[in-house]
Amino acid sequence: MAGSSVSDMRDLGNEWSSGSTTAVLPSLAQINELTRQLGGAPGPLDDADRIDIIRALEELKCAAEGAQAAVTADFDASQRQRAARAGVPAERQARGIASQVALARRESPHKGQRHVGLARVLRDEMPHTRAALRGGKITEWKAMLLARETACLSLEDRKRVDAELAGDVDRIEAMGDRELVDEVGKLAARLDAAAVAQRRRRAEADRHTTLRPAPDVMTYLSALLPVKDGVAVHKALLDEADRAKAAGDPRSRGAIMADTLVQRVLAPHVASSSGPAEVPLVIHVVVPDDVLLGDSDGTGYVEGYGVVPGDLLREWIAHHAETGVLDWVTRLYEVPETGELVAMEQGGRFFEGKLAEFLRLRDRRCATKYCGAPVRQLDHVVDKAKGGQTSATNGQALCETCNYAKEGLGWSARPRPGPRHTVETITPTGHRYLSTAPSLGPPPSVRMDFYPVDIRVGRVA
Repeated sequence: MAGSSVSDMRDLGNEWSSGSTTAVLPSLAQINELTRQLGGAPGPLDDADRIDIIRALEELKCAAEGAQAAVTADFDASQRQRAARAGVPAERQARGIASQVALARRESPHKGQRHVGLARVLRDEMPHTRAALRGGKITEWKAMLLARETACLSLEDRKRVDAELAGDVDRIEAMGDRELVDEVGKLAARLDAAAVAQRRRRAEADRHTTLRPAPDVMTYLSALLPVKDGVAVHKALLDEADRAKAAGDPRSRGAIMADTLVQRVLAPHVASSSGPAEVPLVIHVVVPDDVLLGDSDGTGYVEGYGVVPGDLLREWIAHHAETGVLDWVTRLYEVPETGELVAMEQGGRFFEGKLAEFLRLRDRRCATKYCGAPVRQLDHVVDKAKGGQTSATNGQALCETCNYAKEGLGWSARPRPGPRHTVETITPTGHRYLSTAPSLGPPPSVRMDFYPVDIRVGRVA
């Protein structure tokens, strides 16, 4: 971007992001050229210019998100019309649309669904929010917050909130995210208190827990709870931390609260001197033999989490052995030089037993490119009705959304040659995406056996 002034950049952003009906979106070639220019080195600038460029680029970025939303809404409408002309039932016409958007944006299908939903709402129900986004005045996330917090309202009330908040561009631009949510909440409660109450009841029905990897081989265990339950759980943990600290416990309050949570949840699964565990707990670990035996400092894989260092696995397994916990070690597969698992087959229509376990451990998470959601279903890459085998080669682990997307009009997939299990997915627009199973093995020059370890928390018989 050397040689371009700050005003030139802002003029370019305003020209391309204008929400007026006379503005024309740049061509693909123009957008690619702008991307190329943005990769260049900046010219001579003072600090005031640098701040101005940061602001101009932020507005350009927001406007680009608005343009993405507009194109997404058009794509959604076109795909639905195509499915309708092909005789697809109305309730299935949207299948696979969000997944195509997600692949194009290099994001998960879950985020693709949010992008498509937002695009439709901005086009049909929130014109002021759309204009603010396309004008570079608010971020896509702010637009998402407005759409999300007004979802319980009628179309008329939603448009009133849109006009009152997003209609004043200077006001909404100056708002922080939390302030915006609070203002929308006040307006929504004033316009339709019953709808807000019903939304709260639906949210309570969706309570759940999630597990995500954290840095330094830690995890984030989160719980979405009704406010009364969440506050009560946190208070109980805090009281236990205060009690322990008063008794001289050297741990931090946060560590005591975390340890207390683990102890109380796992109590039914852990044996004690007074009796066996009420419920056995099995955790699948895949580890090379030399790492398991301590001859190498490599890594293993814990189902539901991901890669962990070998020293931690050995420490974990040794601890369970010392405390009388069963460690089941059964040879499952060998890793050739490519690191690919040995194929398995079964004669039935469904993936069951060891083959099902094999696919889950091989793919780890949803095999669709950019997805990474937890595995929910095991799928035939080439459908069984079209001659696809129930085998490791023709099998893949998917989340529910990606499995259903594959059934949409114009989708197809097939196994492809590769150093590891590889699937090529072709979308209705003809775009092709390759997804490859993660490597479980050592460097290509080394060959070794891998073993799954089922860590069963319970008493030895």
